[in-house]
Amino acid sequence: MLARDRGAVAPALNLLDDTRPERRREALDLLEVLESDAPAPGARRIGVTGAPGAGKSTLLDAIVRNLRDQGRTVGIVAIDPSSRRTGGALLGDRVRVRAGAADPGVFFRSMASRERLGGLADATHASVTVLGVVFDYVFIETVGVGQSEADVEMVCDSLLFAAQPGAGDTLQFMKAGLMEIPDVFAVNKSDLGPPAERTRNELENALGMSERDAGWTPPVLAVSARDGTGIAELMATLDAHRQHLLDTDTLDARRRRGASAAVLDALERRYGGFGLDGIGGRAAAAERLNAAPEGAFNLLRKLSAEIEDRLRKG
Repeated sequence: MLARDRGAVAPALNLLDDTRPERRREALDLLEVLESDAPAPGARRIGVTGAPGAGKSTLLDAIVRNLRDQGRTVGIVAIDPSSRRTGGALLGDRVRVRAGAADPGVFFRSMASRERLGGLADATHASVTVLGVVFDYVFIETVGVGQSEADVEMVCDSLLFAAQPGAGDTLQFMKAGLMEIPDVFAVNKSDLGPPAERTRNELENALGMSERDAGWTPPVLAVSARDGTGIAELMATLDAHRQHLLDTDTLDARRRRGASAAVLDALERRYGGFGLDGIGGRAAAAERLNAAPEGAFNLLRKLSAEIEDRLRKG
């Protein structure tokens, strides 16, 4: 992995998916090494979200083409709806990102959401860590959009929201809780003309009434995944947001918050509230994570051992 060998990616991701105890320990060993030894800051991590029908996959396909034309490598984690029968991803990679179908510079991984609140699969954060070591860009595409999908913010450096023309007026955007989260907005299907321009104006109006952190005002861009219009400008804007995070020294803090959230979520799912109470509760665990010099995955192992030890002692 540290040699950026693409052939090591699939076995690493398969290891993360293995639920056997001994394989879980091996997965943590791998993640600890990657977290401590991989060059920082690594890949650009970009979340892609938007309502069904907004053309997220088509837009991502156009982005991949643009990056591959520049010689950049791309890893993609796509969170798909789960099959009620098998629990697996319904869409998989059969209808996604045509540009990477036979391209060795593109790696695609479908993951089933398993109806988890937050829209992200259990192993998303770990998978992004793995892909971020090998590829130049890592994209995380979510199932849909809304307040229940805000978790994607925790695993990416920049969040791109894809809107479709006629998606709703300003009030609807604000009610959906969308304006405080994304870093860049892209109105897809701009080739439709007036409806796309109207949606762009509505988003800009909504942004003017929303509360945002100072220092970065999310741009609202018009793009067309179908004909490639605006894709280069979109990538330049995402690069500018990445540079903003580096210039303001907030990239590392954003990633640490995301890693802490993933660890707390993993502990709570595995041991429940009772288990977390044994180490002081969620707030105490979060405080230790925020102050941990050894990294989130290393602390996940330590906190898990503490909880299990307390549970064994009654």
